[in-house]
Amino acid sequence: MQQEKYAQLEKELSPKPPIMKNVIKAFLVGGTICLIGQFIALFYITYFDFTERTASNPTVATMIFIAMLLTGFGLYKKIAQFGGAGAAVPITGFGNAVVSTAIEHKSEGYVLGVGGNMFKLAGSVILFGVFSAFVVALIKTILVKFGVVSW
Repeated sequence: MQQEKYAQLEKELSPKPPIMKNVIKAFLVGGTICLIGQFIALFYITYFDFTERTASNPTVATMIFIAMLLTGFGLYKKIAQFGGAGAAVPITGFGNAVVSTAIEHKSEGYVLGVGGNMFKLAGSVILFGVFSAFVVALIKTILVKFGVVSW
């Protein structure tokens, strides 16, 4: 009975989260990150003779590098505090996860601290990506071998 009263009192007194405000901020930050990625892709297409299909790899690498730099300078944390989930756009969030974990464990040494802990958060993403690529390549090879699809 007391727990129910306490839960009701807590619900009445706790401030309501500004959900719409947070959604708009996340949309703006995530959209801005994606817009920057699009500009980088267009840069590669325009100045380095990439196609829309081939520009994706250098664009992803550039976005990860920018996120890592921003994390190293402490700016990505401020962006994430403002934009919330919008800053967790997968590509930049990956770069942030790798570098922030490395910075956090720097005091333990470069080999055991940075090297041993750098991929704690992002390691599962890398593993899933490599395994998925292997499975897709295996399926495609089998389908091509049996003539279901052409190379």
